[in-house]
Amino acid sequence: MSVVLVVNSGSSSFKYQLIDMDTESTLASGLIERIGERTGSATHIVRAQPANGPAATMLDATYVRELPIPDHTAGFQAMLDAFDADGPSLRDRPPIAVGHRVVHGGAQFIEPTPITPLVEAAIDELSVLAPLHNPANLAGIIAAKKAFPDVPHVAVFDTAFHQTLPPEAYTYAIDAELAASHRIRRYGFHGTSHKFVSEAAAAFLGRPLAELRQIVFHLGNGASVTAIDGGRSVETSMGFTPLEGLVMGTRSGDIDPAVLFHLARREGMSIDDLDDLLNKRSGMLGLTGSSDLRDIREAIAGGDVQALLGYEVYVHRLRAYAGAYLAQLGGVEVISFTAGVGENAPLVRSEALETLGFAGVEIDHERNLAPGRGIRIISTDASAVTVLVVPTDEELEIARQTLTAAHG
Repeated sequence: MSVVLVVNSGSSSFKYQLIDMDTESTLASGLIERIGERTGSATHIVRAQPANGPAATMLDATYVRELPIPDHTAGFQAMLDAFDADGPSLRDRPPIAVGHRVVHGGAQFIEPTPITPLVEAAIDELSVLAPLHNPANLAGIIAAKKAFPDVPHVAVFDTAFHQTLPPEAYTYAIDAELAASHRIRRYGFHGTSHKFVSEAAAAFLGRPLAELRQIVFHLGNGASVTAIDGGRSVETSMGFTPLEGLVMGTRSGDIDPAVLFHLARREGMSIDDLDDLLNKRSGMLGLTGSSDLRDIREAIAGGDVQALLGYEVYVHRLRAYAGAYLAQLGGVEVISFTAGVGENAPLVRSEALETLGFAGVEIDHERNLAPGRGIRIISTDASAVTVLVVPTDEELEIARQTLTAAHG
């Protein structure tokens, strides 16, 4: 059995998943949180096997422990203890590699990369571009290498998939020398998800990836859309940071930069104030008071005019990007929706594409409303564009890339 451990490390928590690569099934997963606080928490979930044959219901067993977790190294020890106590045994099924999600790879990391001291130094140096994420990713890498010193560790970068963007797509229209000296350009994010979904869509339809023009909407609390031509990202909504683009749960998305100058002058807001405003107090939260579309829909049903406006702004931005990317690609064969909102909000899907009839997009409303867990078609049989819901699996994509980079 080829087992890969996938780690997604934050500053005060990390998630992990143990994946059997022979079957691409999850054996266990968990969350270590409140690292550095007086009392931390370790949640470990074991995927149970059917007890009575293939038709039996699979039940997960969840174990939660409260204990001091002073740093990431202690967090990994808590994870190892959970595997020892609750299974599956890493002694019997040790991982052959550990894959790490790293948010920012700059322009130099374009593929999954075995982690060496030089790579660690590069991830650290790139923290200037992702100060909230790369240091935490690196802390997880260092702790994981202590816990698993004898297996290869691989970094999979959120930005890597978008390194195929052409210069005209990633270049900002500011002073060229200043941009170059500070590495200011569009990098794009959610690349692991966009890659997984576009490849899954091609496989599901039984069509060569190289022949498909696709638009993928990754809609969650963070949201992005990517135009993909023949498996290559050619345009994406997020930019220098994940703030640019669509309206998100708490992020503004696109905004006239002069708004910031105006607020600084008129309100006396500092750089940190403006950063907090656009990243944490804007988006749907700023427009409606909630970042959860379920709450917003309920408020709309109750006659909340501001909630309705916020929702309409959200949909307006989706349509704007859909139209722009149709133009950039010269037409599409496939449009996919993924992530929490994309997979579970049929009204968002239908309204985002409602005006694209001119491009041959026809949503089958019964298919769109029908509940489902797997990949599925929600367009009509007559639609010139196939519209899909594709559940994303970033951990599996990281595991696949890790296995390839570590063992060929």
